[in-house]
Amino acid sequence: MTTAVNLTVEPAPGRPGLTLRPWTARDVPALLAAYRDPHLRRWLLLRLESAADAHRWVEEQHEAWAAGTWFSFAVLETGADTGTDTVTDHPVGNVVLKVEPDSSRPGAASEVGYWTDPGARGRGVAPRALEAVSRWAFASLTLSVPGRLELLHAAANEASCRVAQKSGYALHSVLPPFPPDYPGEGHLHVRVDKP
Repeated sequence: MTTAVNLTVEPAPGRPGLTLRPWTARDVPALLAAYRDPHLRRWLLLRLESAADAHRWVEEQHEAWAAGTWFSFAVLETGADTGTDTVTDHPVGNVVLKVEPDSSRPGAASEVGYWTDPGARGRGVAPRALEAVSRWAFASLTLSVPGRLELLHAAANEASCRVAQKSGYALHSVLPPFPPDYPGEGHLHVRVDKP
């Protein structure tokens, strides 16, 4: 059983600090708003259409945290509007770490993923949050392949590719389409922990 974890990212010039914490039921409105974004819907398989869907998803995240298999972090900005150390109540993104590898890919390692809502894009939220979760994973967890994390995205998702590269995930290979869920090519990025 894994205890819930909160991570923090210090502010950078022109960028607020970040707090990463497990999702809660009070985040359902922000979750639904994010999942209505056409850009996000283009890249994600999961659909959250109702409050019941979102509540069920939050409960699944809690169960995965307890089992130690899947860690989904709500990303919140610190002092985004006030210049203070207070944390905003509205999540602006998600970073997930899947400890159990994808069984459809032989030799797959633990995997990370992320998204940001429209208002947070282009402000360095995703790479900074991904960096925090990656460091935490290397330092605190037993990964399926020690010292290695993978990141997959659609090859056409150029913004996701930039986030991966900014966060130290080098392009490893191009994956063939895997219809129906993945009709186009994908990118596999890899980050190796450096002792």
